[in-house]
Amino acid sequence: MTIKTDETPAPDETAEKAGNADKADKAGKGGKDAEGAAVEAVEPAEAVEPAEGQLDERDELDELDDDEDDTEAGSAAAEASGDGVGAAAAAVVSAGLGLAALTGTWVGKVVSERETLIGQIKAQGGTAAQQINEIYADAWHSTALVNGVFAFLALVVAVLVLVRPQRPGWVRAVALGGAVLGAIGLFLSAGMYFDLFLNLPTAP
Repeated sequence: MTIKTDETPAPDETAEKAGNADKADKAGKGGKDAEGAAVEAVEPAEAVEPAEGQLDERDELDELDDDEDDTEAGSAAAEASGDGVGAAAAAVVSAGLGLAALTGTWVGKVVSERETLIGQIKAQGGTAAQQINEIYADAWHSTALVNGVFAFLALVVAVLVLVRPQRPGWVRAVALGGAVLGAIGLFLSAGMYFDLFLNLPTAP
């Protein structure tokens, strides 16, 4: 014969089990919270967009920088263009002066006629040698002096153009032509002034 006995757990054991269950729940919740915090930490932070005022200031600064760059580039181009035009004009002027030194100028003609008139006035009553010297030699030397001045100016202007760097080829060619003409004119003028090529006529 078997006797059944109802065993009721002691109150201490029941409380202990309940406490363990609460701890397990809290531990599970704590783990879930930690996982959520980790996920939030892994997510990238949203980029902070600048305010509209800051964007406007940046745009204005960029526009000012662009305007300054354009202004500097335009000024440099204008200076280069003006300098190039001046060099071309100087080259043409040097060539013209050199040609004038070889062919003679209106100024030289006027000076020669003036010296001839003065010589005629001074030579009245003088000897033949004095008349030749006053009428012919002075006019001849005055013409040579004027032509020599034009030749010297042509040579100086041409050299100034040639010594400057970065000049177009045609400008340098014209300046070189002016320098050659000026040098030849200067040589001929010196020969005329010092009677190297032709001697003065002599009285019989």
